[in-house]
Amino acid sequence: MDEVFKALADTSRRRLLDSLNARNGQTLRELCAGLDMTRQSVSKHLAVLEAATLVTTARRGREKLHYLNAAPINAIADRWMSRYDRARARALADLKTALEQTPMAMSEFVYTTYIKTTPERLWEALTDPAFTRHYWGVAFETDWKPGSVITWRDEGATMADPEQVVLEADPPRRLSYTWHTFTPEWAASAGVDEETRARLRAEPRSKVTYEIEPAGETVKLTVVHEAGEALLNMSRHGWPSIVSGLKTLLETGAPLPAPTE
Repeated sequence: MDEVFKALADTSRRRLLDSLNARNGQTLRELCAGLDMTRQSVSKHLAVLEAATLVTTARRGREKLHYLNAAPINAIADRWMSRYDRARARALADLKTALEQTPMAMSEFVYTTYIKTTPERLWEALTDPAFTRHYWGVAFETDWKPGSVITWRDEGATMADPEQVVLEADPPRRLSYTWHTFTPEWAASAGVDEETRARLRAEPRSKVTYEIEPAGETVKLTVVHEAGEALLNMSRHGWPSIVSGLKTLLETGAPLPAPTE
């Protein structure tokens, strides 16, 4: 937590976060162009933000793109917000909301967290239905070979489609697949109206990629969801909950407790 608060204490670093909040996925050159700072200064500030996991990066060919990461802000909210009067903590709540917002034109949502586990165990948790049922509520049925169809099963719906497939499987480092099919059964189970389902179906099929990297006694997990506007506006709120459930399950052996009213 100390690194997060230290990173947020600097005006220039907050300006960098504001810039990424306005347009996520920028290169170093783009960030320098939008701010009155030298390339060296921007690089140093980005290094501090990355160390605090407020910014995460992803390679796209030769370019290194920078993204806001909501995970540490979620952690601050979970640990501190319930301990203080809501009005006194309003500034922190506003910051959390700002960092979680994804601009309407965004095509990617990136979320990074660190889990005290092994890459092999994390891979198992991402692919084994016995695990995914606990933190996601969905069982994924496939052999996890590139090109294989994935069938989603939850209590209220079964979702399968010839284009719902595994794209990459490099255990225990990288996993990628196309996102699920928006069937009437899924809509009924999820409480999604037909107008919203029509908007989701009109968008190109989205893709989810998990990047797994050893990080000392922990494992760095980066989730990249490439999707259209309607789906990203929905899923960016769900990913923090899913990843938090995965982290809790691996670190404690128990699912994340259901929220109480």
